[in-house]
Amino acid sequence: MFSTDDTIVAAATPPGRAGLGVVRIGGPQAVPIASVLAPGPALTARVATVRRLAAPLDDGDRLARGVAIDQVVLTWFAAPASYTGDDVIEISAHGSPVLLDRIVRGAMRAGARLAAPGEFTFRAFLNGKLDLVQAEAVADLIEAVTPAQARLAFDQLDGTLSHALAAIGEALFDLRVRLEASLDFPDEGYHFVEPGAVARECEAVRARVVALLETARRGRLLREGCTVALSGAPNVGKSLLFNALLGSGRAIVTPVAGTTRDLLTERCDIGGLAVTLIDTAGVRDSDEPIEQEGIARARQAAATADVQVLVLDRSRPYPEQRPDTTRDGRVIVANKSDLPGAWSADEEGGAIAASALTGDGMDAVRRAIVEAAVETESLEDTPAIANTRHASLLERVDARLAEAAEQARNGEGEEIVLATLQDAFAALDEIVGKRSSDDVLRQIFARFCIGK
Repeated sequence: MFSTDDTIVAAATPPGRAGLGVVRIGGPQAVPIASVLAPGPALTARVATVRRLAAPLDDGDRLARGVAIDQVVLTWFAAPASYTGDDVIEISAHGSPVLLDRIVRGAMRAGARLAAPGEFTFRAFLNGKLDLVQAEAVADLIEAVTPAQARLAFDQLDGTLSHALAAIGEALFDLRVRLEASLDFPDEGYHFVEPGAVARECEAVRARVVALLETARRGRLLREGCTVALSGAPNVGKSLLFNALLGSGRAIVTPVAGTTRDLLTERCDIGGLAVTLIDTAGVRDSDEPIEQEGIARARQAAATADVQVLVLDRSRPYPEQRPDTTRDGRVIVANKSDLPGAWSADEEGGAIAASALTGDGMDAVRRAIVEAAVETESLEDTPAIANTRHASLLERVDARLAEAAEQARNGEGEEIVLATLQDAFAALDEIVGKRSSDDVLRQIFARFCIGK
């Protein structure tokens, strides 16, 4: 995937102007390259050092003649006590994109190469500073858009899941060792573990796996978020409700029916969930081709969304075609409750009376969206499993443990039980990265930004 012998460089802070910007250099030549960029006395590990920095781009560059371009702070994290396990230099400069680009290009001229996305974290993984679960959590923490997502990501970065998996692995390893010992002494007829005990121990370990898997749906919901589509007839206030949920005037709102013609999508935090909110065209009979296409897209969005918010206008008569109020994942909002009502929300399928204009009832709408998304789950406790890859591999562990327990109960040979347990053990190793293929690693680390 990546060459780990090179010295790499990248900006570690996002593009754009800021008070500070950080450039990270990592690898065997990190310290010499930093000394070229900012000459001075030898650096001391973990001591922030102020230097004047010149980053020549070519031999004709006037900066090559010693003209400083910034005053920076250099910090050397000596191997192995660094994020990656290699020598790492962090250069804290003023956050001008032009300056940071000069520093990166100067480091490349001095012998570094531009880091690939995720390469610093990949080196931390290879050097045993992080396992694969924790490496994935780094990307999740960077991408978090809600406090709940950030809490979940840090929990995994802190090793909560890794420790739980390690405990399961230790129990499996102990059982595997005793089965292998029995196979090593077949002539003596001595069994280090009885078949009944094998089945019981497999079931005990399996119970711990199942307990982790029970949090998977809630975890994936927190990590990946959900889609919420606002649908309904024209002029019921969908776009105004969209803006109210976002807290900004993103959608155009006019009294003209059919103002919204296409899907409008924004990300927001609703009750701790990362929600992709979709405003749709009003659904009605129309002969106009553009509006017909918008209506078709609206229907498709409502059908595929995790939650459909059906918006009705409470100031108009209730629709003749009564909506299905029992459908899972549907929230019915009786909008425009600030106007005289033509019908009662309480009497019509538990619709939520709200006014997107005044904000009345909006908290109830947000709660209903979260409840429809999570169903019977609770978002209060941090789930152990949030990643689809982890869940699918743990399901494989669960299946192999159930199979091994059944084999032991049926009196099948220890070598057969052992082979089944070894597959469970391999799946556990794959979760934390001990047996992951290059394709899996490439896909995981491609999610990262370049400087991480």
